[in-house]
Amino acid sequence: MSTLEPERGTGTGTLVEPTPQTSHGDGDHERFAHYVQKDKIMASALDGTPVVALCGKVWVPGRDPKKYPVCPMCKEIYESMSSGDDDKGDK
Repeated sequence: MSTLEPERGTGTGTLVEPTPQTSHGDGDHERFAHYVQKDKIMASALDGTPVVALCGKVWVPGRDPKKYPVCPMCKEIYESMSSGDDDKGDK
């Protein structure tokens, strides 16, 4: 007899399935405003496609980012990108 089959005559059993983890938010326990290319935000607003922030977060924007603090990782990446322009003297 296979070990995957229940033994006959031993009574009934209950199949216990794992409960899926559900989320009632956008996945952030702390909400942040993220840096995303402007053209990507416009496209998302028009057709609902997800955007990718500098920090790697993927989501469909739907909230006012002015209500939240800036994502520390996005801010650090953005500042490191713009620091290379300092040599040009344009500020």
